[in-house]
Amino acid sequence: MADKPKLERQVMCDRLAMEFQDGWIVNLGVGMPTLCSNYVDPDKEIITHSENGVIGYGPLAEEGKEDKHLVNASGQFVTSRPGMSIVHHADSFGVIRGGMVDVTVMGAYEVAENGDFANWRIPNRKGGGIGGAMDLAACAKRVFIALEHVTREGAPRLLNRCALPITAPGVVKMVVTDLGLFEVTPQGFKLVEHAPGWSPEDIQELTEAKLIIADDLREIRLRA
Repeated sequence: MADKPKLERQVMCDRLAMEFQDGWIVNLGVGMPTLCSNYVDPDKEIITHSENGVIGYGPLAEEGKEDKHLVNASGQFVTSRPGMSIVHHADSFGVIRGGMVDVTVMGAYEVAENGDFANWRIPNRKGGGIGGAMDLAACAKRVFIALEHVTREGAPRLLNRCALPITAPGVVKMVVTDLGLFEVTPQGFKLVEHAPGWSPEDIQELTEAKLIIADDLREIRLRA
């Protein structure tokens, strides 16, 4: 299976961004999730929220067209949009703690079939702190996760139970990996879309948790 192509990160984030609904306030966390801002649906008004206080920004800036004062949570340069606001860090957290974020998209080291996730600490590795992930996981209406399906060593990341210290219990609703799109249900991970060339059996082989296969399972799609 090593020779089978996996989904690129932008494709993963585009697919997750398709799930955003018109009018949602969408927090995009550090790392891969910031790529979600590159997906633009002209039929939806999505308000992107960055922990550092930029609200309503657009896609990542092209090289040579950066505004050095306008960055997202990962420090990447982003573009402005009509109605965009730049607010104090405390006000940004007021939006989060006030329950106004419809969905937060975060990266993770592990996700468990019961919706737990771990994204802040790896034992014996320096650095790392739970930071704003704690507030977002507790206060956002939904939590979506984007991550590679396996570690660099080939170990699964979709688990029966998280082995690492968890960020929050039972909050994850949807996961996208480089192998497919998964809903987190009371019965566990439901595979609803798969990467081209990958069968459910292939994906199960790289997943610790038992997968539920959607009745209408299909290849990953990038348009409604």
